[in-house]
Amino acid sequence: MTHIHKKIAVVGGGSWATAIIKILSDNLIEKEIFWWMRNEEAIEHIRQYNHNPHYLSSVEIKVPDSNLSSNLKDIIAACDFILLNVPAAFLKDTLKDISPEDLKGKKIISAIKGIVPDENMIIGEFMNQHYHIPFSDIIVISGPCHAEEVALEKLSYLTIASQDTELASHFSSMLNTRYIKTNVSDDIFGTEYAAVLKNIYAVASGICRGIGYGDNFQAVLISNAVREIESFVNAIHPIDRDIKESAYLGDLLVTAYSQFSRNRTFGNMIGKGYTVTSAQLEMNMIAEGYYAVYCLHQINKTYKVNMPICRAVYAILYERHSPQIEMKLLSEQLT
Repeated sequence: MTHIHKKIAVVGGGSWATAIIKILSDNLIEKEIFWWMRNEEAIEHIRQYNHNPHYLSSVEIKVPDSNLSSNLKDIIAACDFILLNVPAAFLKDTLKDISPEDLKGKKIISAIKGIVPDENMIIGEFMNQHYHIPFSDIIVISGPCHAEEVALEKLSYLTIASQDTELASHFSSMLNTRYIKTNVSDDIFGTEYAAVLKNIYAVASGICRGIGYGDNFQAVLISNAVREIESFVNAIHPIDRDIKESAYLGDLLVTAYSQFSRNRTFGNMIGKGYTVTSAQLEMNMIAEGYYAVYCLHQINKTYKVNMPICRAVYAILYERHSPQIEMKLLSEQLT
């Protein structure tokens, strides 16, 4: 692999983007960090006070003022690594003024755990097909890792996946800190789809909690969810992988059980009787699982993998079926 200049752009202004800015800043390898966000007021606040006013406000931001910008084309031009960290539903709009030429020769990192609506593609596929990024130049970041625990500097693990494992190792070295450990994988499709699916299962977990199911049922639900993930990723991209590795099973467990999981919180509200709109408004954060389950439902029309948990979540969120009835029906199918 040729020498890579360590100029990294983080694209997105939310909690996970803020956490990644912190990780990159705390890593000891010399690099230049750039940060794009849409909100000019947030940029000015960061310049003045060194904190993101809306997300993880306890984190001190160490990005130079001149490297903060709402001009995405300029930020991309300045950098070699482009780390995408906006909700999947907003990715097309974020990149609407960016051409394949703007991204030519760039290494693209997906920290997005979602599917691009209308396209029904994971981020790597979307960037390959629409911006002609070779799969060997795409990196996927997966957990298990919550932004809130990064802010607290609690020990966390990231899996960095690329078909070019030397590239993955190179980038992972820029993330290792006292509180972040990294693993390298070559499974960009499996890790990215697993990261999407675990959000759906976290919504299911939250719905069950909201209805009143206990820990015993939750354990059975998530055990079945592991098998659904394995069946689906093997159908999509059949390679030798161990679903028990932390990028798959670990990420699922933390998202399904953690107090910090926005997808679990969203599901819990649905289980308690909130409408989708009212739950989204009250959270003021994107629950990727809501969008993901619709896209997965469309994709699975091709693959026809048996996924009763995904089907139940889709029926509740998009067909407005009763959460109580759907979860009762689901409970008869779980083993």
